[in-house]
Amino acid sequence: YQCDWSSDVCSSDLRYPAQLSGGQRQRVALARAVVSQHPLCLMDEPLSNLDAQLRAEMRVELRRLQQALGLTLVYVTHDQVEAMGMADRIVLLHEGRIAQVGTPIELYERPASPVVARFIGQPPMNLIRLPGEDGLRGIRPEHIALGQGPHTAVLESAEYHGADRLLSLRLHDQLIKVRHAGREALPLGQSMSLGWLAERECRFPSEDA
Repeated sequence: YQCDWSSDVCSSDLRYPAQLSGGQRQRVALARAVVSQHPLCLMDEPLSNLDAQLRAEMRVELRRLQQALGLTLVYVTHDQVEAMGMADRIVLLHEGRIAQVGTPIELYERPASPVVARFIGQPPMNLIRLPGEDGLRGIRPEHIALGQGPHTAVLESAEYHGADRLLSLRLHDQLIKVRHAGREALPLGQSMSLGWLAERECRFPSEDA
């Protein structure tokens, strides 16, 4: 209610959910679910109608409420940022089957299959087939070092992100992504060596590709 205390006149600004915008109705539904005080709460794409900034704010707020109230929250989402940022454990489904169950760190560092490797991460894990090998090697873009290593690739594009650059390189006719901390511009078409530590690598048999 809005009141003008000088004139003792009050006007109601109360609106029903049907009169609200899609994003406002979404927040009303979230509030109802949280205040119901049930120990188990299921949320199916609860932030899908919100803009990007509000989604980021609501992720933090929902996580805070879940921890403060001790709720068991089953949260369904196609947004891997939401899953990675909010979950204690993730159940990743692919074509109706469970692809992997684990903590966000486990799915990111040790994906069980190429399906998980391609879904988790922005950009996703590089899946590289080296000459003479049947299987795939998985390596995250931030774990590839430029200027050192046994592999030679050609730089095709570079995206400036402020703190770093996201490079696209052609390696054995495969396009891979490399996150490069250097801020200097690199000439396109340049050949450069690259490598990575063996402990940062994941191996996948070819039949899982």
